[in-house]
Amino acid sequence: MNLTSPLTTRRKGAPSPPPPGRAAAEDRTGAEVSVSARLLSLVQRQGVLAVLLLVVVIASFAYPAFATLDNSRGVLVQASFLAIVALGMTLVIITGGIDLSVGSVFALGGVLAAWASQWGLLPALLVPLVVCGAIGTLNGLLIARAGMAPFIVTLASLLGARGLLLALTDEGATTYLVPKGSAFGELGQGGVAGFGYPILVALALFGAGGLILQRTSFGQTLFAVGGSTDAATLMGLPVARAKVTVYVLSGLLAGFAGALNAARLSSGVTIIGAGMELDAIAAVVIGGTLLVGGAGSVSGTLWGVLLLAVIQNLINQIGSLNSSYQSVVSGGFLILVVVAQRYVSRSRRTL
Repeated sequence: MNLTSPLTTRRKGAPSPPPPGRAAAEDRTGAEVSVSARLLSLVQRQGVLAVLLLVVVIASFAYPAFATLDNSRGVLVQASFLAIVALGMTLVIITGGIDLSVGSVFALGGVLAAWASQWGLLPALLVPLVVCGAIGTLNGLLIARAGMAPFIVTLASLLGARGLLLALTDEGATTYLVPKGSAFGELGQGGVAGFGYPILVALALFGAGGLILQRTSFGQTLFAVGGSTDAATLMGLPVARAKVTVYVLSGLLAGFAGALNAARLSSGVTIIGAGMELDAIAAVVIGGTLLVGGAGSVSGTLWGVLLLAVIQNLINQIGSLNSSYQSVVSGGFLILVVVAQRYVSRSRRTL
């Protein structure tokens, strides 16, 4: 008679359960891998914040004037315009694209806003938004619908927007002024509790951008498109619509930032915005957004913008260095971040 219980009978060829010691070791290894993956992800997303805090602490001890409230306000106001432009660039790069036109669109938005400010606040805001939004729409349609390369399309828009700006200003000979005491001028020069409206507007836009990326299906679609366009298409996601939308938003934000800058300067300056697209891309990449798309955050971009602004302010504090050194330092940070991103990506793949 076979006295073996059916509960203890193991089918022939079935794998035997691992010994208790090995199971515990595997659990510990899995937990260690999970912790390492989380740490690497945190470094990729928020490492720039640690660098920013370190630079601020060192600068505060080395240069007492740096830590003053007036200087901090000045840094934040100057950073707010680039931050708004970089927010739109973040959305574009997350989808795997690039927008080289934002510097020219920023300058064009300022000229259009200053020109339209003679008719009041609403025209001063609506005219640049309509024109710059149209440029973004054209970029998006050519890239998403016609399948053209983002680099070529936005480079053409860079030249086109700059050409339109020069045509409106008689090759830069005409400078449109914002009427003194106007509501539009107050938007750029006024503030609350000593903090200018551009700072508050930039923070509000970044808050909205963070919610869109992390809490909406549209944000998740952007990450999916940047991760793999083919996979996103097979999943039934609106790939073309998502790409068009981010280029429209990039154009709108660049034009709006230009309008705010014109309100602050009380004029539509024609020579600004050159190279701003490179500063925006640098801030986005330094903030942890991958150039290949599929990963990034608006908070990282904000820290990247502030780091670049603090570096520029430190150069001004030193006095013996000119502003050209900002490009040298920014380029150095960019190289270090790209190398670090490659290391983090490889390490995460091996876990």
